[in-house]
Amino acid sequence: MSPLVNQIRCDPALVSVYALGAVPANEVPALEAHVQSCAECRARLASLRPVVDAFKFWPNAVLSPSDALREKLATRIAAETRTVLPTSARAQWVEPEWEQAAPGISCKLLATDSEHDRVSMLVRLDPGVAYPPHTHAGREELYLLEGELWIEDRKLYPGDCNRAEVGTADKRVWSETGCACVLITSTRDVLA
Repeated sequence: MSPLVNQIRCDPALVSVYALGAVPANEVPALEAHVQSCAECRARLASLRPVVDAFKFWPNAVLSPSDALREKLATRIAAETRTVLPTSARAQWVEPEWEQAAPGISCKLLATDSEHDRVSMLVRLDPGVAYPPHTHAGREELYLLEGELWIEDRKLYPGDCNRAEVGTADKRVWSETGCACVLITSTRDVLA
């Protein structure tokens, strides 16, 4: 039997760790069973969901330690373990910034293929926001990461994909809940 099963007695810290998705996979079934049977833990989890969900939209820099803190940690670990750790060997990749493309629509450019007029990007729509109607100049591929997205009369959920062929048009693309997706599309799409 899991050590966690014996500890589950309306532990607020444990419910918080579960809300963050940080409970080991083998412990999740026991915790979920407890939450289902405990009104207090269900209420606590429900109150934490909006806070945890809000983290998804924070810039990564807010949640990641600074380079100075990384240096201090590496130095301390090296001293305590009597090993030499490379402190500046970390890759110097700079993550692209989110850019506001329109009110309620943010994009993060991942890659550009100028030769084929294609871009790959992350796109976020705030709740209740619609993407402008557009005609596809090239094949468009969309993979929904979070939230829900309507494309015409089809509702997409996380993990769903949508493919649109050259010359087709999307008249209504919107999100009731807010969403984030990976979008690979043409740089020459025509907005209506």
